[in-house]
Amino acid sequence: MALNPMKLMKLKERFGLFKAQHPKVVPFLHTLRTKALEEGNVLEIRARTKDGQEYVSNIKLTPDDVETIRMFL
Repeated sequence: MALNPMKLMKLKERFGLFKAQHPKVVPFLHTLRTKALEEGNVLEIRARTKDGQEYVSNIKLTPDDVETIRMFL
């Protein structure tokens, strides 16, 4: 699969907008990367809709999970 330079430019632009609108996210992700991202830890994701519906999932991190997530952070 080839990388599309136009999509990469758009992604960079959108990420800049996201960081500006949510300034606490990047420091939080940095904290995760340095303090909580290791084998055996549990990563939980929670989403709540505006009408109160909640969705939760979690994974116990494996070495492969840690390596993959570090590639994104």
